[in-house]
Amino acid sequence: MILSCLRPRRPSLEKADTGREQLNRFAGFGIGLASLFTENVLAHPCIVLRRQCQVNYHARHYHLTPFTVINIMYSFNKTQGPRALWKGMGSTFIVQGITLGAEGIISEFTPLPRELSHKWSPKQVGEHLLLKALTYVVAMPFYSASLIETVQSEIIRDNAGILECVKEGIGRVIGLGVPHSKRLLPLLALTFPTVLHGVLHYIISSIIQKFVLLVLKRKNAHSHPSESTSPVQSMLDAYFPELIASFAASLCSDVMLYPLETVLHRLHIQGTRTIIDNTDLGYEVLPINTQYEGMKDCINTIKQEEGMLGFYKGFGAIIVQYTLHAAVLQITKIIYSTLLQSNV
Repeated sequence: MILSCLRPRRPSLEKADTGREQLNRFAGFGIGLASLFTENVLAHPCIVLRRQCQVNYHARHYHLTPFTVINIMYSFNKTQGPRALWKGMGSTFIVQGITLGAEGIISEFTPLPRELSHKWSPKQVGEHLLLKALTYVVAMPFYSASLIETVQSEIIRDNAGILECVKEGIGRVIGLGVPHSKRLLPLLALTFPTVLHGVLHYIISSIIQKFVLLVLKRKNAHSHPSESTSPVQSMLDAYFPELIASFAASLCSDVMLYPLETVLHRLHIQGTRTIIDNTDLGYEVLPINTQYEGMKDCINTIKQEEGMLGFYKGFGAIIVQYTLHAAVLQITKIIYSTLLQSNV
């Protein structure tokens, strides 16, 4: 009698569990998509302004705070339109694609590991970092072309095609394409700072991401014992620690390596005859006429002529970028919690 009463209810319970599972998958996908959208699309105006400030050795205003950054972004938008803050976005995606593709191809045809196992050895770590270094070398000329697209003033910029970055990158390698000045540094001179920045960024972000993830998981385990964890909290614990750890890793690595990134961008842009916007006024344009002989000379020149804060020009854009990212994560978490609670 009891069994006959329970049997009709089983399909409805299974259906509810299936619906909840589908909602969880959809919500998880939405959370990841929102994070990627924020990192690569909403943050792009901050990346554009940050790079323009970094390469602008003329600038008197360093834009170290978010308040001056927002003001100058408004001025660019007012004088040149929205395109001034979204230029070069397509090329940044292309560079990311080239980087991922190069890493996959190199790891496929060499013994260099793309991922590290739990029982890694110093040799495996070295080979893995060597793979990363080779990947950055392959992507380097395309990174240079993308950098030019993001800092070139919209006032004098032609409507370049989406694959212009690929064309310019290949032209940089074989020495053809748009004529450059004699101050252009050869790719060989750019290899060390590019690889140094890329590998350090990867190491710092990887260590911080794993550390933050470990701390969050231990905290969640102590705060919410498995017996008393609600379905809503268990799903939040499944998705958000990864996103928070990734956010913290990107923030810390960007902040710690900001001076090196400034030096790297100035070396890449030198001799390319790039015209940038005046980040002091919000209108007019300026040429890039630096004459750095290399990484060491660039560091010494910035220190002497612009002071130590010269390495942090445009730092306010980092604050705006990650404040925006944190806000999107928090809003997504609230929406996700509401959806789960309404379906529990």
